[in-house]
Amino acid sequence: MRLRGIPLFVFALGLLVASAPLFAHHANAVFDTTKTVTVKGTVTEWFWANPHCLLRFDVTDDAGQVAHWVGETQAPINMIGNGWRRDSFKSGDEITVSLRPLRNGRPGGSIQSVVLADGKTLKAGAGTEYVKPGGPAPDGAQPEGTRPEGTNPEGNSKP
Repeated sequence: MRLRGIPLFVFALGLLVASAPLFAHHANAVFDTTKTVTVKGTVTEWFWANPHCLLRFDVTDDAGQVAHWVGETQAPINMIGNGWRRDSFKSGDEITVSLRPLRNGRPGGSIQSVVLADGKTLKAGAGTEYVKPGGPAPDGAQPEGTRPEGTNPEGNSKP
């Protein structure tokens, strides 16, 4: 009669294992959302994939020491609307990256924008800005009911 509980145990264990990925995503917890760091570097790898795109680049300090940085963005589907593409970067490209640094002090963070050598700026887009509850909305975003009278979301005067 001891075997009656085994199927229930196996089922419960299966549910536990299947739900583990739900708790795996870190959101913005690893980033210091109160700071922005801007560094100049050279691209070593551009990884265009789900769940996050990764930009690896080397930054050389004044003493000649090289730090290997990793910048994270959102998934490709969230980036293409802002001009990001699979071929946006190639190894050797000179870039300037603004990012929210990692809390642990390692060289990396959540990318806010990248300026290419030709001056073109790629912004990371919606969802990368942390806004405290009750704080100001990110650029261009206004809560419903706070738009100036007679304007629509596009900002022109047509209602």
